[in-house]
Amino acid sequence: MRFLLAPDKFKDALDAAGVCQAMAAGIREVLPHAEIITCPMGDGGEGTGPLLAQALNAIEQRETVLDALGRECTARWWLTADRTTAVIEMAEASGLWRLSPAERGALRTSSHGTGQLIKAATESGARRVFLCVGGSATVDGGAGCLQALGWRLLDAGGRELSPPLTGADLRRIARLEPPANPPVPPNPPVIDLQILCDVDNPLLGPRGAAPVFGPQKGASPDEVQELAAGLESWAGVLKEATGREVADVPGAGAAGGLPAGLFCTLRARLAAGFDLLAEAVDLRNKLSGCDWCLTGEGRLDEQTFGGKVVAGVTRCAAEAGVPTAVFVGAAVLRAGETLEQLARRLGTAAIQIISPRGLSHEAALAQTASNLRCAVADFVRS
Repeated sequence: MRFLLAPDKFKDALDAAGVCQAMAAGIREVLPHAEIITCPMGDGGEGTGPLLAQALNAIEQRETVLDALGRECTARWWLTADRTTAVIEMAEASGLWRLSPAERGALRTSSHGTGQLIKAATESGARRVFLCVGGSATVDGGAGCLQALGWRLLDAGGRELSPPLTGADLRRIARLEPPANPPVPPNPPVIDLQILCDVDNPLLGPRGAAPVFGPQKGASPDEVQELAAGLESWAGVLKEATGREVADVPGAGAAGGLPAGLFCTLRARLAAGFDLLAEAVDLRNKLSGCDWCLTGEGRLDEQTFGGKVVAGVTRCAAEAGVPTAVFVGAAVLRAGETLEQLARRLGTAAIQIISPRGLSHEAALAQTASNLRCAVADFVRS
C-alpha cells in the first residue's frame, strides 16, 4: 500500500515533520513494507516558513529584532541563493510562543519585529517576499510593522507616536504618512509581497481579529472591545491614507490584522497559506497513486474549515480520489454533533482522537508521539 502523510504540526507537542515520523512508525508497525511518502504541511502559521523555504531552496538567515514586547531577540528568515526571494515567518519575531502565559496581552504587543525582518529582506536585495503570518502575539493591525518600515504614525496633534506601537495605541493614530526614503516604497511597489494567511477572517465584525483572536492572545472581554474599536479606527486611517477599504477583505484579520496594514500600504497580496504551500511542495502530484492520505492537527474545530491544513488536505485528496484519515489530539463538536457527522462535514473517511480518555492536557502533550503512533497503527490494522 502507498500512504501519503500530509499533517500539520500538533501545537506545543510536535512539528509537522515529527508528526510524519510518528505516523510512519505506526504504519510500519503493521505494514513494514508499505510505501510511505512524507509531506509535512503548514497553512501560514508557525512552521510554515521552514517548509516553504525548503521547497524554494532558500538559505536560513538570522536577524536581531524586537519581539512582541519590545525585547531584543534573534529571529530566523530565509533567502534564496540568487537573493531575489525571501521567506519570513511572523511568529519568528512577533510570535506568541516567545511569551510566557503571564506575559500575554494583546493591548501591549507589537508587530514591530516583523517589520524589521521585512526591512532586512528588502535591504538584502529580495524583490519577492513570502510572509507567513500565523501564530502572532499581536492585535495591532500591522501598525507596529509599518513603523519599523519607516512609516510615520501621527496623533491628532500631529505628533509622531513612539515605537513600538501596540494594540492599545491604535485609537491614538490620526494620520499615516509614508517615509521619505522608504525601504519598501508603496507606489509603485518595488517588491511582490505575498502574505500567507492561515485563516480567512476579515479585519472587523464578529469574525474579526479582535473578537476571534484577541482572547487567544490574553485579551479580556473589555480589552477585546477596546481592540475592536482601535482596529475600526485604524481601518479608517488606512483608507484615508491609501484609498483602500480593508474592513471586509478575507484574510485581513489574520495575525491580529497585520495583513490589513500591508494590504493597504504596500499593496500586499493575501493568499491562502495552505494553497500556496501545497503548490510549492507539489502536494497534488504526491497524492497520485496513493491508497490513503493521513493528515492531522492538534485540535480540530471550526477554525479548521477556514483555511487550515486538515481541511485543505482532505479537499485536495478528495479531488484526487484518495480517501483520508484525520488524527487529532482533540475535536470540538457542534451541539448534538457526533464525530462521524463531523467527519462527513469535513469530507474525510475517519477522524481518530489519539489521546486516551481521562488523560490530562499536560500528559497528552508529553505523550503525543506515542499516542499518535498507536492510533495510526490501530487504524491501519482495521
